[in-house]
This record gives sequence, C-alpha cells and structure tokens, in this order.
Amino acid sequence: MKTKLGKTFGGLILGIALVLGIGIMSSTTAQAQYRNDDWYQRQRELERQRQLEIYRQQQRRNNNDWWNRNNNRSRTYDPYGNRSYDNYGNYGGSFDFRQTALNAGYNEGMRAGRDDRRRGDRYDFRDEGAFQSASKDYNSRMGDRYTYQRYFREAFATGYRDGYQGY
Repeated sequence: MKTKLGKTFGGLILGIALVLGIGIMSSTTAQAQYRNDDWYQRQRELERQRQLEIYRQQQRRNNNDWWNRNNNRSRTYDPYGNRSYDNYGNYGGSFDFRQTALNAGYNEGMRAGRDDRRRGDRYDFRDEGAFQSASKDYNSRMGDRYTYQRYFREAFATGYRDGYQGY
C-alpha cells in the first residue's frame, strides 16, 4: 500500500508541478510577447509623430513661401540678376554710390509727393524737376552720372508714392 500511495502522491505532485510549470512558462511567454508588442506599438507611434512633424514643417514652409510670394516679402526672382533684395535695380557702381543715389532719390520723392498731396495736385512724379534732373547729391568722383540717375529715379518714384499716400 505504501508504494501505491507513494506512486499516487508522487504522481499528484508531479502533475501539479507540471501544470504549474506550464502555466508559469506560458505566462512568461505571453508577457514577453506583450512587452514586445508594446515596444513595436510605441515605435510605430513615434514614427507617426515624426512623419506628422515633417508634414507640419512642410506646410509651414509652403505657407511662408505663399506669404512671401503674395506679399512681396521675399527676394524677387530675376534670372538675369538685375534686381537686388530691396527691389531696386542693380546697374553697377559701388555700394556707397548706389545707396547715396537711392537715399537722395527717395527723400526727394517723399518731399515732392507730400507737397503734391498737400496742394491737391494729381499723382505724377515725372513732372517734378528733381526727378527730371536726378542730380541731387551727385558727385563725379562717385561714378557714372547716367547710372546715378537710374538709381535716383527708381527711388524717387517709390518715395513719391509713399509721400503722396501720406506715409
């Protein structure tokens, strides 16, 4: 009887150990798979966030390009390089030469535009004497007179418009 009871008891213990061992092992495997699935899900979420950020950056860049194109805030495209970033022509001469002509032209145009607006004259900068002569602040040591006059007249027109509009 002892042997039969021992075998039964031993079999029972072995069966319980076997059931517990399989249960523990399957639980561990399930947890490992769950952790693995969680990691992959997190990676997919991070990738989606990266893609979304790239998309948003592209949209901001496109919106900025549209804004710059439609509000004249970007450099004007000129395949021949005749325009600079300030939308005045680039006809040669030194930086100081160009700036002197542009500043003198703009200031004279602003003054003439304000005067015409105050007197109630029509908008026409071409009839102004300063525009026609375009020689204010010119010095022959600076450079070519014709080039100076081109810069001066472009800036004069801009200054006249601003002065006439009351800026």
